Amino acid sequence: MLGWALIFVVLALIAGVLGFAVLAGVAASIAKVLFLVFMALLVIHFVMRAIRGDSVT
Repeated sequence: MLGWALIFVVLALIAGVLGFAVLAGVAASIAKVLFLVFMALLVIHFVMRAIRGDSVT
């Protein structure tokens, strides 16, 4: 999921440089949503590992 967020960031940057403002805005919004979902899932994963007592190896 983080990979997809990075792809959309790059797409937004390229679209912005080429002058496609609407496409750049949409791609940036999608990247932001994907990044926030990734961060939420990462935090949930860490909390679940801490509750179960798994080691970090």
